[in-house]
Amino acid sequence: MVHLTVDLIAKSRKHFKKKRGLSFPEYLKTLTHLHFSNKNIEDIGDLSMCTNLTVLYLYDNNITYIGNLSFASNLTHLYMQNNSITHIDNLHNLQNLSKLYLGGNRIAVVEGLEQLHQLKELHVENQRLTPGEKLLFDPRTLDSLIALYLDTVFPIIADFLLCVYFQELEDVFSHWPQLFLMDLSGNPVCKKTKYRDRLITVCTSLEALDGREINDLTREFLINWKAFREHSLYPIDAENPVTPASSAFRNYFTNLNISIY
Repeated sequence: MVHLTVDLIAKSRKHFKKKRGLSFPEYLKTLTHLHFSNKNIEDIGDLSMCTNLTVLYLYDNNITYIGNLSFASNLTHLYMQNNSITHIDNLHNLQNLSKLYLGGNRIAVVEGLEQLHQLKELHVENQRLTPGEKLLFDPRTLDSLIALYLDTVFPIIADFLLCVYFQELEDVFSHWPQLFLMDLSGNPVCKKTKYRDRLITVCTSLEALDGREINDLTREFLINWKAFREHSLYPIDAENPVTPASSAFRNYFTNLNISIY
């Protein structure tokens, strides 16, 4: 029976490369990655001296129980696929865990993950269950996974949709001609380039956006600038070089006593 212990690490040439001036306990504290996949390991012993461990590779072994990892508060990646694990236990202290690989085990219920607030990837595919048995999710863990999904994936989807539909904002706001106050603070759209400027130009009735007042001078400038940019994409007639848009834009600056060339 093979146990993953500090003694096993000491016997591993791959891991214990004693550095000059470092004792073995000091060396253990420098370890960030442990590679012990496909070593016939059946359980995890006391590794508490590996206080800086961030990545642990234990796939393709014979482990039946997840234990002795409460010390690993810095662990971010845990690879334990293709073992014989039946329950997801003792992971609540792994507050920095972002990727958890448990595929190819014998897990029937996904549970005990509700305190892993940094979890970004969970792999539980291809569980080796008895015929007719199905993989189930504990309601508490399911709720936490849904919350993590919404926090990480939904903003990305929302941002993509905003990129697609920003051009249609004018049509949307045409149905709200009396809208004078709007607050979208904290939403992904606020991170879009020129978000505030674009909304002010497409919703001309707005008087305040995200708690900030919109004055007439700002609105006039943005509308004229938008018109100038749009018309500047087209060739200017040599006989009539001043388009209505550029004329309006120049007039705006003339009123401010600013010269443009």
